[in-house]
Amino acid sequence: MLHDDDAGAIGPLLADPGILAARRHVEASDGATVARQVAISQVPAPTGAEERRATRIADLFREAGLRHVGIDGAGNALGWYGDAGPGPGEGCVVLSAHLDTVFGPEVDVTVRQDGGRLQGPGVSDNARGLAALVAVAEALRAGRIALQRSVLFAATVGEEGAGDLRGVRHLLGTVRPAAFIALDGAGLSRVVHRALGSRRYRVTFRGPGGHSWAAFGVANPASAVGHAIGLLAERPTSHTPRTTCAVVGLGGGTGLNSIPVEAWLDLDLRSESAAALAQRDREVHRALATARDAENRSRTPGSPPLGYEARLLGERPSGETAVTDPLIRAALVATRELGVEPELAGASTDASAAIALGIPATALGAGGRAGDTHLASEWYENGEGPLGIVRALLVTVAIAGLAAGGRP
Repeated sequence: MLHDDDAGAIGPLLADPGILAARRHVEASDGATVARQVAISQVPAPTGAEERRATRIADLFREAGLRHVGIDGAGNALGWYGDAGPGPGEGCVVLSAHLDTVFGPEVDVTVRQDGGRLQGPGVSDNARGLAALVAVAEALRAGRIALQRSVLFAATVGEEGAGDLRGVRHLLGTVRPAAFIALDGAGLSRVVHRALGSRRYRVTFRGPGGHSWAAFGVANPASAVGHAIGLLAERPTSHTPRTTCAVVGLGGGTGLNSIPVEAWLDLDLRSESAAALAQRDREVHRALATARDAENRSRTPGSPPLGYEARLLGERPSGETAVTDPLIRAALVATRELGVEPELAGASTDASAAIALGIPATALGAGGRAGDTHLASEWYENGEGPLGIVRALLVTVAIAGLAAGGRP
């Protein structure tokens, strides 16, 4: 296993016969991996409805030779490499990728190819991570690599949006790994070690409503929403640490001649600092109260006031794994050994749940290039695709530790 003073052990791993065989397998099977990525992407997996994709990944885990494959109580697909089974899992290494996408069931998830570019909703985030997850399992078997720690391969539900990290939170309630590695989307340079905290709200203003002419002058929830959005837009963005508040949805009303009884807006607050996130949260609530009070002051005398409710839809933790931790050092060294300068980064991923529990964790791209993430026009190009899988393999083996030879 990798110790604090020997992150340079990544170099010798590159010359290990088992790792060399595993790398050759990754490179030789690159076309099959990309085809698998396309097939996975075309299995719909909206957050909360990941069952079909989980079943498919479980089948691929079995084909890759993983043991004790199954679906847990949250819907995560799990499989083990090594001697451990579905017991406590103390001290294992978790290698994960999330199953769900941000797209609803009505979205066409067909993947189209234009030259070297694949285009389709979720083709990178996170069909690429899932394809890489299976490819690492295949490579370990192809290289006959025996490890000191068992590796739990996990395809998790509920990573996106309202999923609120549901799958990984459940998983980490059943195992206590020594390290956690998430494969999320494309790329080869980023090493995510900071958890991007967030709070998501549905804010609903409610008033008496009425006819747009006859009742004009009553407190109008739609006007309060507009005032609130204006106040929030005027707030400066904090850059140290970067802290944001985005309006990500709004709605309300029943017709063109009716003042609405209610109107709503959705807010997404984010920061890498728990303290800064809490401060922005307080500022948001002050702005909402100001918008409410202003609308009530301007209403027709004697008419009912409006109020608002801010319902918390989800909350994700902030935090970080230290750059000096062996896991992060291994990821940085592996990236450099593959000829790429690493970039330390923060993001909201499954690794955030592990970081919040004090478990060393990182999120890595799975190779290739991508763009338009979370849009229907999302695309993926496979340049350096195999290197992303090799990096994941190297980091996993470095932390799990090579054992004496022989098939596990």
